[in-house]
Amino acid sequence: MEKADDNEAATNAGLIETITRIQTKVFQDSGQAMRGVHAKSHGVLIGELRVLENLPAVLAQGLFAKRGTYPVIMRFSSIAGDVLDDNVSLPRGLAIKVVGVSGARVPGSEQDVTQDFVCANGPVFPQGHPSSFLSTLKLVAATTGKAPGLKKVLSTVMRGAEKLVESVGGESPTLMTLGGYPEIHILGDEFYSQAATLYGDYMAKVAIKPFSAGLRALSKAPLDLKDKPNAIREAVVDFFRGNSGEWDLQVQLCTDLKTMPIEDAAKQWPEDKSPYVPVARIAMPPQEAWSAARVKTVDEAMSFSPWHALAAHRPLGAVMRVRKSVYDHAARFRAEHNQVQVVEPRTKADLPR
Repeated sequence: MEKADDNEAATNAGLIETITRIQTKVFQDSGQAMRGVHAKSHGVLIGELRVLENLPAVLAQGLFAKRGTYPVIMRFSSIAGDVLDDNVSLPRGLAIKVVGVSGARVPGSEQDVTQDFVCANGPVFPQGHPSSFLSTLKLVAATTGKAPGLKKVLSTVMRGAEKLVESVGGESPTLMTLGGYPEIHILGDEFYSQAATLYGDYMAKVAIKPFSAGLRALSKAPLDLKDKPNAIREAVVDFFRGNSGEWDLQVQLCTDLKTMPIEDAAKQWPEDKSPYVPVARIAMPPQEAWSAARVKTVDEAMSFSPWHALAAHRPLGAVMRVRKSVYDHAARFRAEHNQVQVVEPRTKADLPR
C-alpha cells in the first residue's frame, strides 16, 4: 500500500540537515544538545499499560494480541527544537515507550524490547508529505534561538487569529504551529499518531485519550501561561502529586484506502467509517512528574521513535519512513555532544524510580 515519492531521498537528507542545524544552534547557545523537535518536556510519568481483555480477533493484533501488563513511560512536550517560555503556546506532543515487549522486530531494532508510540495533539500531521514539512521546518530553523520576546508577542497574535478562525467553525494547523495553540491544560488533550502503522494483519492509526474522570475534567480547561515560563510542567506536577490518571490507547482501523490514505498524513480518516476503539489502558499512579533523575534518564539518555517497534506495528507512509533516519541522527547528535549513551530500557529496573 506504500508508494515512495521520487524525491523522498533528497527530502530525507534535507530534513536531517535542517534538524542538525536546529540542534547545533541550541547546543551553541545552551551547551546542551537537545532533540531537534519536542525539546522541552512538561512531565515524565512512569506507570503501566494493560492490554484489555476479550478483544475481538480484528483488534487482538501484535502487542495487543493477548492480555498483558507492561511498564510504560510517558513524556509530554512542546514541538519546538529550543526550550521556550510556555507563553509561546505551541502544539504539544506525547511520546510513549512500552517496555518488555517480545516478538519479531522492525529493521534496526532487532535487539530491543520496546514499542514506542509518538503522538501529537491533533488527528492529522500539519503537512501531508515530508517535502511540505521540510519547508515549514526550515522556517522554524531560521528562528531557533532568536528573539524570544518577539515570539511571545507573535504567539499572542496567533492565538487571537486562531480564536477568530474557530469562531466560524474552522481550525488552522499553521496558526497553531506559529504559536497560536489555545492556552489549555495538557492533561486534558487527546493525542494521535497522525500517520499509520501496521496493526498485525491490518493497518491503523493510534490515539491516546483521557479515560479517568480527573483527566476528562481537564478537557479544554484554561491554563494561565502569563509570566509562567514553565506553567504547563507545573500543572502536570501539581496534578500527579495527589492524583492518579488513566488514558485509553485506541486504534482506528483502515477500512477504505480511498478515504483513509496511507501516504497522505494530512488526511483525516473519517470516524463514521471507522471509529477509534480502545485496546489498552495506561495507568499512572500519583508521583513526582519532574525530577533530576527523570530528566537525566529520559530526556538525556533515552529516545523515542515509531521505529522502536514490533514488526506487527511497522510504521507506514512517507512521514513515517523519513522519521527513521531523522530520529536516529538526532539521537546520535545528542549522545555525542552530551557525552551520554542513549539506550533502550529492557526492564522496569531501567526506568527512573
